[in-house]
Amino acid sequence: MHGTLVVATLLAFSVMPAAIAANPVRDVLWVALQGCVLAKKAAGRSFPCLAVDLGDAARPGTAVLRAPGQPTHTVVMPTDSVSGIEAPVLQGPRGAAYWRAALAARHYVSDALQGRLPPSAVGLEVNSAGGRSQDQLHIHLDCMRRSVTAALKAHGDAVGDSWAPFPVPLAEVSYLAMRVPADSVAAFNPFAALARVPGWQGHLHDASFAAVEADPGDPRGGMILLAYREPEASAEYLMDHGCRVARHGRAG
Repeated sequence: MHGTLVVATLLAFSVMPAAIAANPVRDVLWVALQGCVLAKKAAGRSFPCLAVDLGDAARPGTAVLRAPGQPTHTVVMPTDSVSGIEAPVLQGPRGAAYWRAALAARHYVSDALQGRLPPSAVGLEVNSAGGRSQDQLHIHLDCMRRSVTAALKAHGDAVGDSWAPFPVPLAEVSYLAMRVPADSVAAFNPFAALARVPGWQGHLHDASFAAVEADPGDPRGGMILLAYREPEASAEYLMDHGCRVARHGRAG
């Protein structure tokens, strides 16, 4: 792919809002991804991505890309074509594999902050079909809002191992929450977990979720998953792409 085209597509991606703008180009991310994959295959380099894993018989390929102009905001995506949160393939082993790849990539956010925020405090997020600008699955990684980490610290003890309403709204939205036990995190599949919410199976195009490790003071540990459904659902609003939390401590 011509270098100028790669730069142009990445710049277009960087200015796209989480919600769909008028007449969006929804394959910009896919085009940029193909440049990363081609560079990896041809020269063993990942640029313009941070990393590219072409996969093998045991695991699907993934790539990690930093949003241009955003020092910490990072996305993890399949190298195969996967539309988004609603894709049926995510209900199986591939969903868990992409989750693990996103967990492993959290250090890119922490590294950009020179360790001021540990990887365990980095959040993961996926938007709904109506709340995303691109039709290639991409898992957002970044800091969580201080108000969100504070709410999880204050109310985390109310989050159990099955879906239930979170006690307070987050960013003015009522979320469902569930805890993933620490010894189950690596094998977890958040996409399959969403399909187990009563009434959600077959309607995951309207779903959005975010996840972050439980507060260090929470004795049960693990990760807390937050989800809701609306036509333009975007749990990305729980994230702080300016990473103010890194300046004041995790829960601030």
